Amino acid sequence: MNHELQNLEPKALWGYFSALNAVPRASKKEERVIAFARAFGENLGLETTVDATGNVLIRKPATAGMENRPAVVLQSHLDMVHQKNSDTVFDFDTEGIQMRVDGDWVRARGTTLGADNGIGVASIMAILASEDIAHPALEALFTIDEETGMTGALGLEAGVLQGRIMLNLDTEDDTELTIGCAGGVDVTATGNYSAEPASGTAYLLTVSGLTGGHSGMDIHLGRGNANKMINRILTALQREAGMRLSSLDGGGLRNAIPRESKALFCVDDTQNSTIQELVNALRATLQAEYATTDPGLKVNLEPAPRPESVMQTEFQKKFLAAIYACPNGIYRMSPDIAGLVQTSNNLARVLAGNGNWTALCLTRSAVDSEKTDLAEAIRQSFELCGAAVELSGSYPGWTPAPGSGIVKLMRDIYQQKFNAEPQVNACHAGLECGILGRHYQGMEMISFGPNIRGAHSPDECVQISSVQKFWGYLLEVLKQV
Repeated sequence: MNHELQNLEPKALWGYFSALNAVPRASKKEERVIAFARAFGENLGLETTVDATGNVLIRKPATAGMENRPAVVLQSHLDMVHQKNSDTVFDFDTEGIQMRVDGDWVRARGTTLGADNGIGVASIMAILASEDIAHPALEALFTIDEETGMTGALGLEAGVLQGRIMLNLDTEDDTELTIGCAGGVDVTATGNYSAEPASGTAYLLTVSGLTGGHSGMDIHLGRGNANKMINRILTALQREAGMRLSSLDGGGLRNAIPRESKALFCVDDTQNSTIQELVNALRATLQAEYATTDPGLKVNLEPAPRPESVMQTEFQKKFLAAIYACPNGIYRMSPDIAGLVQTSNNLARVLAGNGNWTALCLTRSAVDSEKTDLAEAIRQSFELCGAAVELSGSYPGWTPAPGSGIVKLMRDIYQQKFNAEPQVNACHAGLECGILGRHYQGMEMISFGPNIRGAHSPDECVQISSVQKFWGYLLEVLKQV
């Protein structure tokens, strides 16, 4: 166990979180964490199965006196987003997450923490291993690949689960009870282009230091997108100084707001002073525009070795125009739920070089038809520069059921326990409840969790006191459900 976490309460939960974080568990690379979860269940002597997709299901009988209560499904996902700062030396494939305590928060050292959804997984493990926590019959469902397609939930067959109530432990604010979420679809644009020999002076342009964050939960905060920022600068350099782009590399995972991007380009030797003046002016403009949301924003320009080739001029104009035209951020707010983002897009990744290019987006919406419409608009913008565009990995949203029994019970328990009214709402992130609800019609579902901030970025942290609050609430719900 991480020595900085060993004295935190509840000790069992933090102990299992440390053990989980010692296992590399990137989305689509979950073999080791599947084996970890399976061994955990089998070592407890509990019925443990792994389905063909890789989901792990562990069943635990009810405690004495609760055998006649409805069975409850406890659900969290095993995978985590792997992101690190550019100056952090870390190998996600071989190293465990390095954690530290910072006052009332637990953080990682230059990487994502994995509290999303590791705290949920650890909570379920602590309950399964306990001998003194009252609960009805439990089905612990640990899904895989939630972060990059929800293929675990999509692959779960109907009829596997027996419980009619599901507690999803994947919400990131301890005052919220989530009863609905957005669906999503991946948009992938790819293409190729003709290159020409490079000439003139070469420069490396870097945009970095942005706040980033979760492309669903944080999209309403107006944080800067490094891909859009660098494209704005490149377009100005093209127009004013004849910039010729050689390569572009920005962003990373679809569900993370891009924090960094870099571009290698050339200009005629006579344009060197113009280039510097333009970048200086745009740096000041961007830093002023994003002073509140991205105070660490940096825009650097430095000489670089001349590359062998640059994009053909006419294609470059179309390519930069397509990136400029691609919608990013909030597309529409909900007309029915105040303050809720209904539809958005995240231009997550842009990569170009050696005659090939790729752009990746994640389009979200609580309204399936609107999600499709926005994805089609993005398709059109990229097809204008000759791209092949694929829409894939579509998953449904989760329609709220505010009158369900589990919502009423958990609202009442929250009021009694904390003398406050919880926020019962929907969120713009993708949760597996929408998919699982499609397989299990009539299942009552709700999502809740402790305070997690900066998910999907190296700033991710989880609040210790909030974990304690969440834990006590979860145990009271299991006692009364």
